[in-house]
Amino acid sequence: MTVFRSLMIAVVLATLGVGAAHAGPEAPAGYYADQKVVYHNDGGPDGAAYFKRLLGNLRNHVETVGKTHVEIRVVSHGDGVGLFQSAASDRELAARIDALKGMGVRFLVCGHTLRERKIDRNTLYGVTEDEVVPSGVAELARLQGMGFAYIHP
Repeated sequence: MTVFRSLMIAVVLATLGVGAAHAGPEAPAGYYADQKVVYHNDGGPDGAAYFKRLLGNLRNHVETVGKTHVEIRVVSHGDGVGLFQSAASDRELAARIDALKGMGVRFLVCGHTLRERKIDRNTLYGVTEDEVVPSGVAELARLQGMGFAYIHP
């Protein structure tokens, strides 16, 4: 078999996804130590696009480290509460939030923001009474004091 023909077969097999093993999204066992992380969600400058990136980051984080090796909290305040307002009418956002909750991600919402903006918690997608914290920024500090690493995407 000629070198050219061997190369062509390899290209076709690679295009079809046959041949070399494809690494999965999860890191090799032991690569990451167990993690405790708090994500800060204050909305970002581009609203819906920011929320989709945030949810994508969260999914990638859990899939890479492994859901049994990472504890994630997302603290939403200010414009970040818009995630749950948007998800009330956006099935894609709602499904992504539900999937992340199924992976163990916990979403927390600032009570000050709800009061100051006169937002009824019941109008927010999937936010229970237990998920409302007194203050978003105070919760960020509290979680960091408990050893959670801070991430603001």
